[in-house]
Amino acid sequence: MMDINTLKAENLFDLGGSVLGEKLREYTFPWEILPQLKKILPALGEAMKEQGYQEIAPQVWVAEDVTIAPSASIQGPCIIGAGTEIRHCAYIRGNVLIGSKCVVGNSSELKNCVLFDLVQVPHYNYVGDAILGKGAHLGAGSIISNLKSDKKNIVLSMNGETLETGLRKFGAMVGDWVEVGCGSVLNPGTIIGRESRVYPLSCVRGIVPEKHIFKQADKIVPIL
Repeated sequence: MMDINTLKAENLFDLGGSVLGEKLREYTFPWEILPQLKKILPALGEAMKEQGYQEIAPQVWVAEDVTIAPSASIQGPCIIGAGTEIRHCAYIRGNVLIGSKCVVGNSSELKNCVLFDLVQVPHYNYVGDAILGKGAHLGAGSIISNLKSDKKNIVLSMNGETLETGLRKFGAMVGDWVEVGCGSVLNPGTIIGRESRVYPLSCVRGIVPEKHIFKQADKIVPIL
């Protein structure tokens, strides 16, 4: 049987690693928050003003020590945490929460996603309709694909059972401290458990358990 508990937010993420951590507890599964970000972030951004956040553009709230390159493009609603660096040509398309001490690098694109603290998407990455846990890192050129080629809703499969997500766009849930190798693609609906690793140039689909190495689809091995 599918152990759905492994897919719950508290088993993928340190919920203290994001200002949305406790909010995620309100949902059965973490991806259910994605369609709500457009409503949640404006209210949260206004509340963050009491913590010294500045609204530097319509519905774009940033901590005082955030570094933003002049060539970066940021659309709201968006919240950017303390000590985060937004590098040249980064494109943030809205409905995005970026935690503290993150890196959004050159030519990386984000939309409708949550980055916990210490996340790095530093080089030519695409992150759409996804949640990246604390300390997660995408290698250069790694992509989170969020839409199936047939445009149908995302269905998860585990141990011969299926789980309907009800979402047409759903990229990935990437657990805390996951390392994704350069040039990899995480296909729609991918779940990667905490502290797992993905080999470079991988095409990942489905569920990777925590503390495992994804070498190829038929070779997912425990970290010893």
